[in-house]
Amino acid sequence: VEKVNRAAQNIFFSIGSAKLLAKSFKSLKDVVQIMNDNPSYKIDVDGHTSNTGGTELNQKLSDSRANSVKQYLTENGVDESRITATGYGEGRPIANNNTVAGRAKNRRVEMRLKNY
Repeated sequence: VEKVNRAAQNIFFSIGSAKLLAKSFKSLKDVVQIMNDNPSYKIDVDGHTSNTGGTELNQKLSDSRANSVKQYLTENGVDESRITATGYGEGRPIANNNTVAGRAKNRRVEMRLKNY
C-alpha cells in the first residue's frame, strides 16, 4: 500500500492534458509489478483537478487522466477487470484552491489497492 501511495505521488501529465510524462513510468512500473505479484489485488485509480478552468472541462480531464493510468497498467500486463478508473474533477480538493500550492496539490491521481 505504501509503495502504491508513493507511486501515485509521482504521476505527472503534460499541462492541461492526460498525456503521461516519462518521469511517471518508473512509479507506474512499480505498481504493475505489485499487481502482477499479487493476482488477487484490485486497484482504484482516481483522477482529481484543481478548480482552474471550467467544471465540465475539469471533469473530463480528471476522467482522462485516470483512464491514462489505467491504460498504462493494462498495456503493461494488468488485467483490465482489476482496475477501476474514476474522475472526480474539482469536487474533492485536499487543499485550498485559492493558492498556487493548494491548486498543485489538488491536481493529482490517487490509487487504492483492494484485496477482495
